[in-house]
Amino acid sequence: MDKKHVEPTPDNFESYEAAADFWDSHDTTDYLDEFRTIEVKVELRARHFEVEIDENVAKALQVQAKAQGIKISDLASTLLRQQLGLGV
Repeated sequence: MDKKHVEPTPDNFESYEAAADFWDSHDTTDYLDEFRTIEVKVELRARHFEVEIDENVAKALQVQAKAQGIKISDLASTLLRQQLGLGV
């Protein structure tokens, strides 16, 4: 069985788009000998949750947050903490 011709990977890509174009048209399993295993340590510092709210509530949060110069998520968390008696 003939080995298929595998184009070498470029030493550097000109941009992220160039790298994406290359890998969109090439199979990574043809390049397994070029991969290396690395050790990564990750510490998650925050978790994010999605909560559905009414549109008028979202708009009110947006207005108040902008007026206070803070992020909507920070305002929502503060208001929920207060309402739930969790402190600020």
